[in-house]
Amino acid sequence: MKCEICKKKIGETFLDKPVGTYVKDGKGKKHTVCSECQRKFRSKEELLKNT
Repeated sequence: MKCEICKKKIGETFLDKPVGTYVKDGKGKKHTVCSECQRKFRSKEELLKNT
């Protein structure tokens, strides 16, 4: 799984959950975001703008 902002590989836990988060856009599509990009872009709007 890769981050949609920085294109780095996101690690996964033993239950295949990303070490990061999903962000849903207005249409309901999920975007994966790593924890580093979460620190850079604090709000949901900033994250979606950069995907």
